[in-house]
Amino acid sequence: MKVKPMGMLLMMLAGWINRHQQDVITYLKEENKVLREKLGTKRILLNDNQRMRLARLAKRLGRSVLADACGVFSPDTLLRWHRTVPHAKQALNVG
Repeated sequence: MKVKPMGMLLMMLAGWINRHQQDVITYLKEENKVLREKLGTKRILLNDNQRMRLARLAKRLGRSVLADACGVFSPDTLLRWHRTVPHAKQALNVG
């Protein structure tokens, strides 16, 4: 099977992008661990806007990915926010 030069170039680019994304993810996970260590056992208090932003992204990832990726908030908490925070926001805007 003959590999076309353009196809080979695209495969190499895709591999580089994937490695770069993995490096960024690894860095962000480690950064979160360090910040969590500095925070200790103190609770992190977020406003509704912050919870809504995290919840929207969490919903796209799903519970199994969140279980591997999350260190600050549990997957259950993030998905609960997705169910409740937008509805609370709408109820405030209706009146």
